[in-house]
Amino acid sequence: MKRLRPSRRAKLTPDTEQLIRLATGLAQSNSRLEDGFWETRLFALINRLLKGRDEAALSAALDQLYGNQDRAYDALADLIEAGSETRPDGEQDRLLFVAPLLAWSRFAIPSGSINAAVLANARVQLQAHVLARDVRLGLADYLYSPDQLPQSYSDTAALTEKLAKAALHGRDLHIDPVQMAETASFLSDTRYLIGVIAAPAGSALFRWQEEDGERETALREWRAQGGEALRPLLPGCASELLLPQSYHAGCRESDHLSRPYSLRASVAFLCTTLNLTPTALRTVIAPYHDRQLEEYRIGFQLKASGEMVHGAVWPLLDGEDESSEIAAQIEAVLREIGVADVAVLDHRLPLEYCDDCGAPLYPNPEGESVHAEMPEEQETSVSRHLH
Repeated sequence: MKRLRPSRRAKLTPDTEQLIRLATGLAQSNSRLEDGFWETRLFALINRLLKGRDEAALSAALDQLYGNQDRAYDALADLIEAGSETRPDGEQDRLLFVAPLLAWSRFAIPSGSINAAVLANARVQLQAHVLARDVRLGLADYLYSPDQLPQSYSDTAALTEKLAKAALHGRDLHIDPVQMAETASFLSDTRYLIGVIAAPAGSALFRWQEEDGERETALREWRAQGGEALRPLLPGCASELLLPQSYHAGCRESDHLSRPYSLRASVAFLCTTLNLTPTALRTVIAPYHDRQLEEYRIGFQLKASGEMVHGAVWPLLDGEDESSEIAAQIEAVLREIGVADVAVLDHRLPLEYCDDCGAPLYPNPEGESVHAEMPEEQETSVSRHLH
């Protein structure tokens, strides 16, 4: 999940100017004591703006700092994220967390309301394997798709507030499915279980913060036991659970891990659907540009016929640009899966989509962008591209 970045300059209000001043002071600080001075004042202002849903002031400050004062931008973005996902009150620490699930299926990947029995089972497994002892928990009774996540910092803060109240009373939060956005359909996608955990200020929130806890053990047990608990939510899907953690960090990690996962899903889908092995595939990797490099696209061809049967998109995330070794990462993943025939194109291709269906076009070995279509006899009732 990329950090929010406005696309145009906004008029600087007094609150925006104060955000910039405090963030700049924090970025230039050279001691922990000075850090605390700036952070306390900046965090208080951020929380006031989030409570007042003044997204414009926050966005304008980020926009002004982005590309001009990177350290100040990062400091401000970190504290805005913290303000939107935490609700400390001096007595209780409350944190919005996310438990991502990577999934792929030849059918639609479900999202939507979670029934009470499944949610109760998920709660038991989280408290047994992921959360610290005596932590209180409030879960949203909804399995979110990426399209349904909060769209702004203010929206995130509002969800945190509602779930925090539920957590303090040991209850779950009902989400009205009618109010949720529609979910786009992809072969490979991410789903999210979201909740708030609450504990006495300064105490452990997660199992690995305790003396006898470890992240690796928590993840292993969550995948085994939590996977069984959540299996009814994803019928007909292959899935992989990621480590539950704070909301923004968890979303960013799932964004990164979903990219190689989508390639593994692509190959698994093609091998099972077309009854072939990875060595029967040829892949072409190419960079796609708009004003700048936006993403890499990977075309999957049948070596025997040269047909372009599928494609995947590898989007750029924060901190990645043309100098990043992304093509090499993609090639390494494909070769690890067993695809031996991998071509990497180094010339710029424009972002192009099918005029009829809107699907991305994918690169072939000649450097052309073409439509990916399954052989007619193998077409399923659901035709989707990957992301």
